[in-house]
Amino acid sequence: MPPTDRTRSSSRTGTAAGAGAKGAGTRRTLRREVPSTLGLLADAEDFAAMCGYRTFAFDDLAQYPDYLHHVDGLLRSLAAQGIHTTVALFDPEQYAGYCAERGLDPDAAGTRARFTAELATGGAVLPYAGQPVDELLPLLVDEAVRHATWEYATTLLSRVGSCADCGEDIGRSSFERATEALERLIAGAGPGRHHLVCSVPTDAEQLVAVLHAQGGEEPDGPPRVDGREGLGFVTVLAAGLALGGPGGLVLRTTTDGRDRVHGWHLDRGRLTALSAAAVFNAYCTDADTGEPVSPEPGVEYCPGYEVDAPGPHR
Repeated sequence: MPPTDRTRSSSRTGTAAGAGAKGAGTRRTLRREVPSTLGLLADAEDFAAMCGYRTFAFDDLAQYPDYLHHVDGLLRSLAAQGIHTTVALFDPEQYAGYCAERGLDPDAAGTRARFTAELATGGAVLPYAGQPVDELLPLLVDEAVRHATWEYATTLLSRVGSCADCGEDIGRSSFERATEALERLIAGAGPGRHHLVCSVPTDAEQLVAVLHAQGGEEPDGPPRVDGREGLGFVTVLAAGLALGGPGGLVLRTTTDGRDRVHGWHLDRGRLTALSAAAVFNAYCTDADTGEPVSPEPGVEYCPGYEVDAPGPHR
């Protein structure tokens, strides 16, 4: 039986509807392959600064908890759609300077989106891993501090210049030495969970880098080190070596429920091992009052060991 005009029309409509549904499904599939970046306001003060913009979704400082609630819901929604999301710390002061420098309207959602997207390319960001936003915030703040410390230490290294005797770039040489020193530090500590802290005072601020590593169970097994933490730690240590001023490094290793602590000090471009007595005194003295404090139970205070190659270029 030949199709009537009505059945032809219905067929064409059905075909068009099917094609439209297929196209929408394809777009949804592609959307899952487009990453998202969310700019997160760290505290109520930053939130209050953004409330001054008419196009911002909130206008009352008291709504900060509500803002965090909605951010949490948005992140969960994106994750449920299979969309990879990174979170960046949104600094209103930095945002205002960004807009002024480029002649952009700060009171526009598009400008905020553009600023957030650029944060993702060079700022401190973390991938969203499903954690509640109140757990994500402190991690993001720590990442921002680590990133700022790394940037400042990198700037210091770039300004040190070259060795007057051999012409070698002191910053590059110090970075190479710091990389090798970190390898010796972890290798010398052996198996266990390692917690390292490097502190370098500068004219502008105190640089502090923290590194967590897991020593290999096998003697020749490579340690597990977070890439971002490792780079930041090496850069701060390199800055201390290059500047030639004071500083310190502490390594604490936990194995089978007991802790060992080793220490080194930075002096005139060298990382020198401390004695066990010096490590004990450093750990068992109140930094603010200078008064002695009781040693921690289950902690062994050990001397440092050789980790720095001799002959720095100065």
